Amino acid sequence: MSGAPNASTPTWPTPPEGGWTADDLDHLPNLPPHTELIDGSLVFVSPQTVFHSRAVDFFNGQLQSLAPSEFEVILGFTIDIDRQNRPEPDVIVVRGDVVEDPEQTRYPVESVLLAIEVVSADSVSRDRETKPLKYARAGIPHYWRVENEKGLAAVHVFELEPTTRAYTSTGIFRERMKVSSPFPVDLDLTGIKPRRKSGE
Repeated sequence: MSGAPNASTPTWPTPPEGGWTADDLDHLPNLPPHTELIDGSLVFVSPQTVFHSRAVDFFNGQLQSLAPSEFEVILGFTIDIDRQNRPEPDVIVVRGDVVEDPEQTRYPVESVLLAIEVVSADSVSRDRETKPLKYARAGIPHYWRVENEKGLAAVHVFELEPTTRAYTSTGIFRERMKVSSPFPVDLDLTGIKPRRKSGE
């Protein structure tokens, strides 16, 4: 029986007094992929839906071709907001000059031009309330929230009002998304769909 696991041992690390810090994410063992730090607490990602995966792939692919050369489009990378907050947007556009070290695991928030979150069932309150508040206060100029409306994408676009450090809605887009900021984008949102119809 000596080899039996101790039932009282926690599955995940016990947080220190005051919570985890941004640096801890790089050193804690056996964390699931895409673990985030929100207000000193670890947030684990649930299995992703097909819509989520397709939406992330769509925006990554489209922005890779549309973003000016001085920017980089990055998937699944954490950003340093402060000591207790290191969230991981689904897609970010960052200044290319911060993409230097092949071993880096995060980007400074001041380098982020655009953060995109694709809402999942377990992330509704974080993506609609917690994260945009933190992104705005940290000075990220643009935030896009992608919602699943019966299998179709609705993109809520926000721009930072610098004097209030709060986001202002600049539109909700379905089927077609055309914006001029942070750079010109004209997207056919119906492209977020299966490559073929079922039964074909």
